[in-house]
Amino acid sequence: MAQNNQDGIYIRETIGGIPSEPEKKTAKGKKTVRRRSEAVVSTLKSDPYIWGIYLMLVLISIIELYSASATEVIGTNVYAPLIRHGMFLGIGFVLLYLVQRIHYGYITRLAGVIGILSWLALAYSTFMGVEINGAQRAFMLGPFTVQPPEIVKLTVIIWLAAILAKSQIPHDVKTSGIVYSAIIVAAFGGLLALNGLTNTLLVMVVSVSMFLICGIPLKKIFIVGGVYAVLFGVFYVSTKVINRSSEFDKVGETEQVVTEATGGAHSIGSDTHKNRVLRFIRGVHPDDELNDENRQVIMAKLAQARGGVVGKGFGNSRESVRLPLAFSDYIYSIVIEESGLIGGIFLMILYLLLLARAGYVAYHLNRALPAFLILGCAILIVFQALVHMAIVTGLFPVSGQPLPLISKGGTSVLVMSVAIGIMLSVSRYATRQKEGKSERENDEARHLGDDMNAINASAQN
Repeated sequence: MAQNNQDGIYIRETIGGIPSEPEKKTAKGKKTVRRRSEAVVSTLKSDPYIWGIYLMLVLISIIELYSASATEVIGTNVYAPLIRHGMFLGIGFVLLYLVQRIHYGYITRLAGVIGILSWLALAYSTFMGVEINGAQRAFMLGPFTVQPPEIVKLTVIIWLAAILAKSQIPHDVKTSGIVYSAIIVAAFGGLLALNGLTNTLLVMVVSVSMFLICGIPLKKIFIVGGVYAVLFGVFYVSTKVINRSSEFDKVGETEQVVTEATGGAHSIGSDTHKNRVLRFIRGVHPDDELNDENRQVIMAKLAQARGGVVGKGFGNSRESVRLPLAFSDYIYSIVIEESGLIGGIFLMILYLLLLARAGYVAYHLNRALPAFLILGCAILIVFQALVHMAIVTGLFPVSGQPLPLISKGGTSVLVMSVAIGIMLSVSRYATRQKEGKSERENDEARHLGDDMNAINASAQN
């Protein structure tokens, strides 16, 4: 509402539907409006439930990793593994805090740049990186080991959320958006499959979940699934051809393999995946001889059997000394040994509550982009946790997959911390349906721009 005055024309601004004091339409007046907008934004709070779940997972991580690192403390400082893990948790907390203070719109604007850099890092680690647990999937950055596959999981979510938000149409998504998304998943999945099918399947399942969330009809999703299957078949056949040609690189009975210390020809697409599936189908039996192939499975089952219903108490794990990778790929078995079936179920429920809370927040958001982001991050964290649990309990074939925020692993801890930070950023800055027109909504619109301002369909139902 405008008012005439001898000093000029005044503009009446509203914040949250409440008229503010008249302000001059001058440079000074614009600064006043901007300061008021910043004041409104500064009062926003991140979701306390997501904060609570995160802090609970960190506490469990500190307790369980100390117990599971028994094999690493022999002959050295007993607190060394805990201090190192605590350092990464601390860095992760700093990243989380900074990310949740940044408007999620800035992150999605950089999705393409982040995606290209992640793909290049993944390609470098795949062909010129160092080996970890028999797979060439990392590279050294000073004294630290960086694992791009962990970074790629979150990168794909951010990139897909941005593309799908731009491609929203009533009750559907533009075909171009679906095609671009499928190409991105295929480009990352092809490299991930060279050193582990689990990460590939994880990325594909998360991408399909995001397709369902954004409203793509099932018919189109099945078409995308068929494309994924064809690409996987082409990849499988090509790796077989490469493996046959690599026979010429063998000297006697010894095959040259790229490692951190030595150079040589790296065999792409080995029979490791096939052997793991065959061992999974066969299973383990009481009369099986303990060897390097079945040691992890047998020791993990012994740890879970020893835990029973209530567990042996924190710090009383016995199998952590004998179980390989008890501090990372099999830490859930140590959780069950110490806290029993009750503790294992509690941890599973904790992850599921994170997904439930993300779903609740997403359902009430005005815009599609933040809903895609918070649900994508939650699905990634929860699905990876469930895959880890399924592997440890024998429901899935053996494959390296850390338990989010709990397993030892610097890259994984940092990436999952950033994912939680993005969820908190969405809960902090995204507007909800009940808020109506407000300065906060105008601020969100300015950060997103016209191309990412699609309406969240669920909030309109």
